[in-house]
Amino acid sequence: MIDLTIHEATLESAVTQAHERSIRIPTFKQMRDPSLIPDSIKQELTSVGLWDLDPRNLYRITWHNEPTPSGGGYGPVNYLELPSELTGTPARILLLEGKWFPTGAHKVGAAFGCLVPRLVTGQFDPATQKAVWPSTGNYCRGGAYDSHLLACESVAILPEGMSRERFDWLRTVAGEIIATPGTESNVKEIFDKCNELRASGEDLVIFNQFDEFGNYLWHYAVTGPAMVEVLEAAMRPGDEFRGVTLTTGSAGTIASGDYLKQVYPNSKIAAGEAVQCPTILYNGFGEHRIEGIGDKHIPWIHNAKNTDMAIGLDDEATISLTRLFNEPAGTAYLADQGVAPGLIEKLPLLGISGIGNMLMAIKMAKYYEMGSQDVIVTVGTDSMEMYGSRLRELNEERGEFTTLDAAAAYHRYLLGQGIDHVQELGYYDRKRVHNLKYYTWVEQQGKTYEEIQAQWYDPDYWTNIQSMVDPIDDLIEAFNTRVDL
Repeated sequence: MIDLTIHEATLESAVTQAHERSIRIPTFKQMRDPSLIPDSIKQELTSVGLWDLDPRNLYRITWHNEPTPSGGGYGPVNYLELPSELTGTPARILLLEGKWFPTGAHKVGAAFGCLVPRLVTGQFDPATQKAVWPSTGNYCRGGAYDSHLLACESVAILPEGMSRERFDWLRTVAGEIIATPGTESNVKEIFDKCNELRASGEDLVIFNQFDEFGNYLWHYAVTGPAMVEVLEAAMRPGDEFRGVTLTTGSAGTIASGDYLKQVYPNSKIAAGEAVQCPTILYNGFGEHRIEGIGDKHIPWIHNAKNTDMAIGLDDEATISLTRLFNEPAGTAYLADQGVAPGLIEKLPLLGISGIGNMLMAIKMAKYYEMGSQDVIVTVGTDSMEMYGSRLRELNEERGEFTTLDAAAAYHRYLLGQGIDHVQELGYYDRKRVHNLKYYTWVEQQGKTYEEIQAQWYDPDYWTNIQSMVDPIDDLIEAFNTRVDL
């Protein structure tokens, strides 16, 4: 759960530091609905870049940012509709754009949801403690960024095999960077490093996205409502929302599905992973190339009991489509196949895991034989801004991406996408997935048997977490009042 116990002495230290640095913190309500943000802050933001290390950019942790790199205001949620010429299915696939967050990825919100409750309760002292952000990529970037804006010293931990762009940018923001062995699925090595830091005696707080319910809560309270706004704007008379498809890394974003099911009770939640590391599907393990997902364990914050489908993705599909969407021969071929030029220009809004989310939506649509009035929603968690080095590496490894390569990728991985590695999860399938948490979290990471049982059997466990938005907002408002800018 999220502990909201007040530590008064430390809280006073945090308030003093925020006052000295003119830091004011947005509420969950304001991130969900920026019309609630004071006009004075909106005016100040007109001279601030989207990625600037400016505390006012805390108010840009929202899906509603104007899609511009500098000086933008707020507007509707940014999304793409992916047409049948691209997807090979008549179903309507709506994809929210994560690029328009500070850092270019929506994980900056998840990190906010973990750090800020500790800050406004005095459980974290920015004057003396370090915030440690273990991650396979974007979460530690978001954590380092939020820490900088909130005057907290940060330590970013991520696998050494992640894209160079992540490391290059982190060097400008994080206080310290620790590269652990491996790539996307080497999370055990990250946990081992965290345990080593705990044993060092250094004064730090580890914000582990895989078990921090602030990650779950931010996506439930902010991403879920943003999806509903997109659906309400896009759906036509007779349309039906069928489900949300999301690859799972920390299983934070998939919390938005819990919100969607409360609004659309007949909708489904699909969790995706690489077939090269099929933990949910087959209790499996392995290495893969879909950065930020599939970590050989079930995150503590994944509400497995509410997950309806598991969908496996071939990582070669995401890599080939990354090239198709971003190489000249690929975009030219898409244009020849009738994909609109305006959409082709926007395809770089999909990073590698965003392409995976799109492929999940295609597989769900084909599995259920959906038609033109069936609607699926998903997320482009980040953009190709994070993966330019991957394109260069692929060209070095495989040679130039040709028209023949483009035709193969388009027909095999888009129009030819099948329903292999798709599983509807019944009651005992979901319980099997949930039970996998035991080996990581109870045996290795100190969680209790009682709580893992409560996650499955207590009907109030997850709704109690969801109900914490208003109490946290009250604490944020009280903190801002004490800062008294």
